[in-house]
Amino acid sequence: MYSPDAIRELIEAGLPDADVQVVGDDGTHFAARVISPSFAGKGIVEQHRMVYATLGERMGEEIHALSLKTLTPEQAGTAS
Repeated sequence: MYSPDAIRELIEAGLPDADVQVVGDDGTHFAARVISPSFAGKGIVEQHRMVYATLGERMGEEIHALSLKTLTPEQAGTAS
């Protein structure tokens, strides 16, 4: 089982320029908000793939589900 902090650390290790917030209380289902300048110019699918790549084989196995909201810093500044 993973904790939200463990998921956050994995994402931050793979995307060191990211600001990451992760919530989840059952150890297998999580929601993350990831803000990264690396997302600039990329579509949402590519952004999500970048995040999933940081988690590797854990996705679909130890981490059953991850709901993602990905934003550039500029988008985050205007997001509610």
